[in-house]
Amino acid sequence: MTGPLRHYDDPPKTPFTNAPHATWRREFPASAISVPEARDWAGSLLSAGIPPSFLDDALLLLSEVVTNAITHSDSAHALGGQVAVQITRIGTTVRVVVADAGSATTAPAVRAPTLDDDGGRGMWLVDLLAEEWGFHRDETGGSVWFRLAERD
Repeated sequence: MTGPLRHYDDPPKTPFTNAPHATWRREFPASAISVPEARDWAGSLLSAGIPPSFLDDALLLLSEVVTNAITHSDSAHALGGQVAVQITRIGTTVRVVVADAGSATTAPAVRAPTLDDDGGRGMWLVDLLAEEWGFHRDETGGSVWFRLAERD
């Protein structure tokens, strides 16, 4: 595996439309069982009116980002650690933010996986499938966000 190819620490460049929207937020324990729980929760919220392939991409990326938050942040090491997921749907756009306790030693980065790698494809998939993505760190923790827009 090579080093980081790139990472993003900027806010989204594309503003959302003024279309009617919905936002949902939920906290999950910072443990592996939360990945399928977050996926099921998001699937139940987003499944109405979204093409199956778009929903599959959204749930795949959510799973990857939640897994990374649990694996690489301080949330999993803190007693009662949590991972918060916020989903916003505006028209045919979905924005997901996953917040955690942050990490003093790592930051999200896209790495080019090799065929022999057992892992390390999460942010590569996010970079491949999302319209845009980024991360933010402050004194309370960190968050990774991505935006998917339905393609015609």
